[in-house]
Amino acid sequence: MIDNSENWAAESCTLPTAEQPVRTAEFDRFFAESVREVRRVRPARLDLVIVSDAEELGRDLAARESECCSFFDFAFTTVGDDVVMRIGVPDSQVEVLDALTERARARMHE
Repeated sequence: MIDNSENWAAESCTLPTAEQPVRTAEFDRFFAESVREVRRVRPARLDLVIVSDAEELGRDLAARESECCSFFDFAFTTVGDDVVMRIGVPDSQVEVLDALTERARARMHE
């Protein structure tokens, strides 16, 4: 079971347990400093509208997260002046995306 308030990592995550708080802190900082809007497009997809200067950081985080949680599907698109970080998961991992969405919304307003 995922604790949405503190840990959104899936049980299948291969990132060493000791490194998970560091990664979570990196995402928290990204959510707080770079995300302008959180859009839950459908149960298995989340769109984060990020400031354009944060695209490189977002791509780096996405690449590293994909290494340990291969079920994530990250894509980046430009829509007008916005950069959208799209995060998809298989239906079996929607609970992980629920927790990530909740965390992003909470940190975005800090």
